[in-house]
Amino acid sequence: MELQAVKTDRLYIKVAEQLSKLVKDGAIKPGERFPAERDLAERLGVSRPTIREAMIALELSGVIEIRTGSGIYVSKKKAKVETQIDSGDKGVGPFEILEIRYILEAEACALAAARITDEQIAQLKEALKEMEEEEKQEDASEKADWKFHSIIAEASQNSAIHSIVNWLWKLRNQSELSTAFLERIRKEGVHPSINDHVRIIEALEKRNPEKARMAMKMHIENATAAAAAYFGKES
Repeated sequence: MELQAVKTDRLYIKVAEQLSKLVKDGAIKPGERFPAERDLAERLGVSRPTIREAMIALELSGVIEIRTGSGIYVSKKKAKVETQIDSGDKGVGPFEILEIRYILEAEACALAAARITDEQIAQLKEALKEMEEEEKQEDASEKADWKFHSIIAEASQNSAIHSIVNWLWKLRNQSELSTAFLERIRKEGVHPSINDHVRIIEALEKRNPEKARMAMKMHIENATAAAAAYFGKES
């Protein structure tokens, strides 16, 4: 009896394979523009973040070209189009990670506002300085950004939150999909917002949980919007 290993693909892989088949079958020809992100999400019954992550996978496979400010087009390189998308797991997508960070880190920040120490406030300001210096480098690694968010998670005084926040950053850095996308948007001039981080520190200094929660939510919303802009305004 021959058995095959049970495999659970990530949703974006299943979407990418469907879209790749449309290209392979000639429904969308080389050089033609892809349907709008909103339309694809409705027709496939998935979220727009899932469509974006499928597009990143297709771009990595050479099936499409994402032209910032213009849209998404089928690659004219037929050799790439003819090959089926690599369905191997490229890791968790950047937009899924941003969604869970929005939920978790906003509440962690609210807890931290009530529990943070003066020493941790000072550590955040130092991390912010490191972030400013790091952003001047072409190969900025965002280590200071990770440090900043880890300090806040630690300040929540909940070891589970601290562990999960750090795990999410590791997950992002281990994901081929996320790291490749981060590299692309950096080249487009998208960087962590210093001003957003300043507002977070100000809310924490005031020991105001609600302002801290909103400051973190706004920061991650802004990061998500900046990343989504890579796919074009008309998506």
